[in-house]
Amino acid sequence: MGRLFGTDGARGVAITELTCEMAMNIGRAAAMVLTKHGTKKERAKILIGKDTRISSDILEAALIAGITSVGADVELLGVVPTPAVAYLVGLYEADAGVMISASHNSVEYNGIKIFSATGFKLPDDVENEIEALILDTPEKIKLTDGKEVGRVRTIFGAASEYSEHIQSTVSGHFQGLLVALDCANGSASATAKQLFTKFGAEFIYINDEPNGLNINDNCGSTHIERMAEVVKERGCDVGFAFDGDADRCLAVDEKGNVVDGDKLIAIISRYFKEIGKLNKNTAVVTVMSNLGFHTYMKANKIDTVCTKVGDRYVLEEMLKEGYSIGGEQSGHIIFLDHATTGDGQLTAAQTMELMTKTKMRLSELVADIPDYPQVLKNVKITEASKGKWDKSQAILDIIEKAKADLKDEGRILVRESGTEPLVRVMIEGSDADKVNYWTDEIVKVVEKELC
Repeated sequence: MGRLFGTDGARGVAITELTCEMAMNIGRAAAMVLTKHGTKKERAKILIGKDTRISSDILEAALIAGITSVGADVELLGVVPTPAVAYLVGLYEADAGVMISASHNSVEYNGIKIFSATGFKLPDDVENEIEALILDTPEKIKLTDGKEVGRVRTIFGAASEYSEHIQSTVSGHFQGLLVALDCANGSASATAKQLFTKFGAEFIYINDEPNGLNINDNCGSTHIERMAEVVKERGCDVGFAFDGDADRCLAVDEKGNVVDGDKLIAIISRYFKEIGKLNKNTAVVTVMSNLGFHTYMKANKIDTVCTKVGDRYVLEEMLKEGYSIGGEQSGHIIFLDHATTGDGQLTAAQTMELMTKTKMRLSELVADIPDYPQVLKNVKITEASKGKWDKSQAILDIIEKAKADLKDEGRILVRESGTEPLVRVMIEGSDADKVNYWTDEIVKVVEKELC
């Protein structure tokens, strides 16, 4: 993990950690690095999109100042999902795209994600080059003046063009479905109604009135309880919950049961296999995926590849081998035939297509996927403790004790978050009592050592 960029761009508490000065410098350095080999246009062009949190406008202004001060033009997309920025970079033939968002995090956080001209997140070496320019050799940043400074213009209709793209990936004949959508008071609030109204289904929208402060506030994919209640209360066929920048999607079946990213990947992979769209008969997931997912995939004779946690690592594997679907339990799902990053609204559309084509309820589609008891707990650590969990002998010892007790009937994953000051402890196994006990024991030691 780099000095500025984590597993999903630069992120921190807006204004005090992710400062305006930092945003301006990221804009300058990114513009220089991403266009240093030249552009066929008169000057470089960089798109900027943002989510609905109150600090996004401030950071947008700082990025604009940084990018234009080194002679690149800026085109503003307004409030759009992260995957919209990735898609529109290619459509508008831009040199790069920037998304201002802290995704699923609460309102005090914000982040900066950068996409290359191809619409993919930046590889580590390019991020490292940007970091080095900012932190090590800032004197190499050359400012322009007079007629050479960049220009700024607003793009109207960006959300519409993105919505049309998502609509083009499915037949869209979803008549008869009653669908609930939780927009997390985030980016989906700006696109969901326009996107989904053409599908013929009846939609109920919740948490679609952002005020700058309520993004991800007890709503969306990280707080799916309200969605489950709405689905049961209103008799919906299915519900979908997005996160703040709409690159994640979790579902709720008609009974109010949560269907996570693992299960969505599993049932869509099976459908893709049946219709000949599952490239190399393989789906890509991370080490966090539930053992029940792997059992289901083996039963359906579908291969799986596991990567480190983070959708960027899933994408790297998909690109390397040409796989068509991959993602995370958290709801980041990548459909490489249609998108270059996780896309929550695309996931919802593909799931509705699956339900319509198979004429099956979501509960029926996931009925054969076993659930192994799995517990995930997050421990908030101090800034000084970052990067030290795996150097604590006490933490390593308690993990080894847990492994010895669980033996081959469980697994343990302890890791530090790439976006927040957290250590995540996940244990999964056949014995729920043991899973809960050892999760608590490891958490206690992590708290003692790092908090």
